[in-house]
Amino acid sequence: MSFVHVGPTVLYDLGQIGELELLEWFDGALVIPEDVRAEITIEPARTNLDRFLDESSVITSVRPEVRRAAADALGIDAEGYRAALLGGLFDDSVEDPSEVLVLSDDRRLRALAEGLGADVAGSFAVVVRAAVADKYLTPDQAKRIVSRMDDHGVQLTGQLRSRAIGEL
Repeated sequence: MSFVHVGPTVLYDLGQIGELELLEWFDGALVIPEDVRAEITIEPARTNLDRFLDESSVITSVRPEVRRAAADALGIDAEGYRAALLGGLFDDSVEDPSEVLVLSDDRRLRALAEGLGADVAGSFAVVVRAAVADKYLTPDQAKRIVSRMDDHGVQLTGQLRSRAIGEL
């Protein structure tokens, strides 16, 4: 089984524009730890996240020993969201780190996850994945989602925006 660990940057970006359901197009169990959820305090992202979690099947708990293992290995706070988010990479029940996909736009988290063997993607990859997997989400609709994300303050360079739209 594979796991999709979703970080706060992706939750904020998609939550601000009401597109969290795009996360459901990934194969694997969605993991949004409570500590990650607590990081989302800005509206409408918070309300949209609460609604998404109420309506979707999402893993929200992380075993304490897994958090401690992540914290000890990475030199991070065991009670913080980073240990909860990356804990899956230290879970003995996960045989291969490539079974874990970490969705985050946080450079440090991405680097840690990649260094531990996980696949990594960001907010725009979520939109691209949904457009590729969903015959009902046209490339034009996906481009509008990317534009809405850009309009809501997602840090997007011209080169990255062109690349995201070009992949659609």
